[in-house]
Amino acid sequence: MNAEIGIIGGTGVYDQSAFENIKEISVDTPFGKPSSEIILGEFEGKKVAFLPRHGKGHVFSPTNVPYRANIYAMKKLGVHTILSIAAVGSLKEEIEPLDIVVPDQIYDRTKHRISTFFEDIVVHIGFANPFCKRTSRLICETARKLNFKVHEGGTYVCIEGPQFSTKAESQVYRALGFDIIGMTALPEAKLAREAEICYATIATVTDYDVWKESEVDVATVLEYMAKNEEKVKTLLREIIPKIEGDDSCECRNSLRYAITTSPDKINEEAKEKLGIFIGRYL
Repeated sequence: MNAEIGIIGGTGVYDQSAFENIKEISVDTPFGKPSSEIILGEFEGKKVAFLPRHGKGHVFSPTNVPYRANIYAMKKLGVHTILSIAAVGSLKEEIEPLDIVVPDQIYDRTKHRISTFFEDIVVHIGFANPFCKRTSRLICETARKLNFKVHEGGTYVCIEGPQFSTKAESQVYRALGFDIIGMTALPEAKLAREAEICYATIATVTDYDVWKESEVDVATVLEYMAKNEEKVKTLLREIIPKIEGDDSCECRNSLRYAITTSPDKINEEAKEKLGIFIGRYL
C-alpha cells in the first residue's frame, strides 16, 4: 500500500478513528530504520502515512531522530507532500502560546546532524524558499476558516537542543528578527527538498522561550501541547482532502539542475542507494 500525504509529528496528532483501512508497516531504507513503524490509512479518498518523529514513547532526542530514514521511507511509499507538526517557542510578543505559525523561512543553528542524502555524489539543491508555498498557503487558508489564530510566514530558527536556549541566545534570536524557535525542522526540510517532496510546517506555539523574563516551564509546555493537539487534529481533517500532488511545483523538480557529478562517475552502488531520488535524471 502506498501513500500520497505524509504527516510527521507527535503521536497524539494521529486520530486513527477518523481513518479507514488502518495498517502499520515497517519500512527498510539504506539509511536505517525510521523512527517507528509507519501507520497507513485512508481519509476521504486520500492515502496518508503517519510517522511519530521521535518514535513511539518519544525515544529519540531532536539530534538523534533518524531524519534521513524518515524522509527516505516517505519517498519510498510514494508521498508527494509532507505536513510537519512541530511544537515551538515564540520570539515575538504578538505570537502567543496556542497560536499556529506556518513559517516561510528557516535559520539553521544545528551542529551535529547530517543534512543530505548525497554523500556519494555532489548535489546542490536550491533552498531559498525552504517550505512549499502552495501547501503553506492551503494550511493558512484552512486555519482561518476554522477561526484559528494563524500567522502566515515567519522565520523558524532551529537549534540543536535538547536543552532550551539561554536568555542571551533568546535575545540574540529576537534581535535577528526570528519569529519562532524549535529543534526539529532541520534537516527534515532539507531532506524533503532533496527528495523532491513538498514540505510545510504547522508550528504550534507552546511558550515564549526564555526572553520574557521567565524560565520555560516544561509542565506548561506539555499542557499547551495537549491543547494544540486538538487543533491540529481538526486542521488535518480539513486539509487532507484538499491536498493534491502538483508535478509543476518547484519542490517536485528540485534535482533537475542540481546533480553536479557526471553520470559516468556515479558508481552502481550509489545509483542503487540513491536511485529513488536521481533515477529519473540519469
